[in-house]
This record gives sequence, structure tokens and C-alpha cells, in this order.
Amino acid sequence: MKTPLRHQFFAIVNPAAGGGRSAKLAGPALAGLREKGLKVDVVASTGPGHAVELAAEAYQQGYRHFIAVGGDGTAHEIINGVYERARGKDRIALGFLPLGTGNSFLRDFTKNGAAASLEALIEGRKRAVDLIRLTHTKGEVYSFNLLSLGFTADVGALTNRYFKPFGYLGYLLGVFVRVVQLRRRAFRLRCDDDQDWDETRCLFLSFNNSKFTGGTMLIAPQADPTDGLIEFVRWGPIGRLGLLGMLPKLYDGTHIEHPLASRRAVRRIEFGAQSPVDVLIDGEIASLECVSLDIIPAAVDIYI
Repeated sequence: MKTPLRHQFFAIVNPAAGGGRSAKLAGPALAGLREKGLKVDVVASTGPGHAVELAAEAYQQGYRHFIAVGGDGTAHEIINGVYERARGKDRIALGFLPLGTGNSFLRDFTKNGAAASLEALIEGRKRAVDLIRLTHTKGEVYSFNLLSLGFTADVGALTNRYFKPFGYLGYLLGVFVRVVQLRRRAFRLRCDDDQDWDETRCLFLSFNNSKFTGGTMLIAPQADPTDGLIEFVRWGPIGRLGLLGMLPKLYDGTHIEHPLASRRAVRRIEFGAQSPVDVLIDGEIASLECVSLDIIPAAVDIYI
């Protein structure tokens, strides 16, 4: 008897993830899942945004369990292809085969990467996690990892445009180029019940659901993807030399102790900007006119 689609997995492979590593390793990894009895249908994406379309079509066909084979960007596209369609009707579950460059999100739960993800899929072990919703002037975007404005988005935009084929080294190149081109500016916003707009100049603002970004950078050490809160991290207008001295501390979370750093747990952020800005969303860059952020508690299930 054929397994109903809602009980099968729909795996979307990004063959370009991890500098092509995903294309080489996806087949054996998925074969291993099938050998353990999982029903998995597979399709490959062909470019940015394609996984959104593939996931939406799969949901329409009846799939409710998905596997992102690639990096955080692949998972981001799948969630944005299915969550809005499923909300209030179906529970969506997402598994990872983390074969991309960053794979930041899973580090909140495990250091074992693909091995832990495979084990969770085979055992059917999953947990509910929050999503951050960004409302902008043309629609909504959902994030399971983080959104960031300022220096971090500037680095991401440059890296994606010029250095992405170099993997982690490319990210470091982007960091050092942006240090040379350093910009410190204000992003008008207010949080929760704040009455006044905050227009403080800063190096970057980061709105986090989970702790890590860029693979191993511990931007928000107090973030928790299951607590129903957005961890808001701000760095003030630090200079180039100060930033270079602090960069290593981004990897162990001690940057948050700097006098120019601050953090706050919030449920909603309202933006007062009236023009598009680059936004780093789960490792991807979009130019958007932001309206607000809010948290959706326990929005999706993650196999981990």
C-alpha cells in the first residue's frame, strides 16, 4: 500500500551548497535514509528562490515533512514556501542534511551536524521552534535563524556577490573588506511598548532566533529558538581598530560584554525607515523596506 504523501518526506537538494559539496554527498545521505525505511522523494533546485517554488508545489500536492539538503538558505526557502500556506491548517516538519557553508541553526542543538540530523530523521525525533516574521512593504518573510541590519548585512551582501565560491574564507574576506569600508548609521525603530523611536547610530543590529550565524559566530549567546522571544543584539558605532580587536570575540560570545554592545529580549520591533535597506536573513540578502518584526512561538517542528 502506498504511503500517503503527508507521511512521506520531500527533500530539496541545493546542488550548489557548500561549493558543490551538497551535490556530491546528497545522494548517499538520502540513500541511507531510505535504507532505514524512510520514504523520501527528491528534487534539486536550480537557483536562488527555486526551493520556495518547489516547496510550495510539494505542499499543494500533500507533503508535510521536508528535508533541506544544503545550507541554511535552503531551509529558509523551504519554510518560506510552505509556512504561510500551512499556518492554522497543518503542522510542518523540517529536517536538515547540513551540507552547505554556514549551517548555523543546528549548532544551537548539536555539534554533530549531519550525523545528528540523520539520527533525528530516522528516529522521528523533533521539537517545536519559533519563527521570526518580517513584515515589509511588499509582503512577509519568515526566519528561523536571524535577521540583521548594518555591518553584518553589508558583509553578507558583499560575500554573496563576490566571495561565496570561497566558502568560509569568502566570508572572512567580506568581513575585512567591510572593515575597510566601515559604515555606522542609524536604523529608526522601537520595541514592544517603547513610546519613543530609537535612532542611535550603530555598527549593526541583529534580531536572533538562534545563537549562531556565519557558521560559528556566536552573535547572540543568550538566544533560544524555543522561548517565544527575539534576542535583539546591538553594537554601537565602534571604530575600525576596535572592531578588529573585537572580531575574535564574536566566535565565543564575549563581544556582548563590550561597553558598546547591548542585548534585549523582545517580542516585536517596529521600524520607522522609509527606504529599502540590505537585510541579512538566514544567510541570504534581500533589499527590503522593513515595517515590523514579531515572533511566532512554536511555529514549526524541526528534526533534531
